[in-house]
Amino acid sequence: MTDNRRRGLDMMRLVYGWEMTDQPGEFFAQTVDHLFAEIWTRPGLSLRDRRLLLLGAITAQGLDEIATIQATAALHNEELDADQLREAVLFLTHYVGWPLGTKLFTAVEKVIAKHEKAGENGS
Repeated sequence: MTDNRRRGLDMMRLVYGWEMTDQPGEFFAQTVDHLFAEIWTRPGLSLRDRRLLLLGAITAQGLDEIATIQATAALHNEELDADQLREAVLFLTHYVGWPLGTKLFTAVEKVIAKHEKAGENGS
């Protein structure tokens, strides 16, 4: 395994909160070797900053399933707490519109409820 692949897999683990094993194929290679090893590890933005930007982008596209993954990871990694996630939802709703904001709101509230039920840093 190359250093670049290891760095990418390590960053994926940090971003998503679960262990990612190496997999075959060009799509996976580009995802790990470029997106996670090169883009997510660049200086200038924290993991929290990148997470907030990603939440904005996926909200604008209506990708609530991916928002669920990102909100769960943000809570688990303690990058954002429940109140900060709710504030992000309210802010984004004003820019992406109520239908898309409502999708994010629903996803985030489910994540927060699950997180609090599990006793993980609920607020």
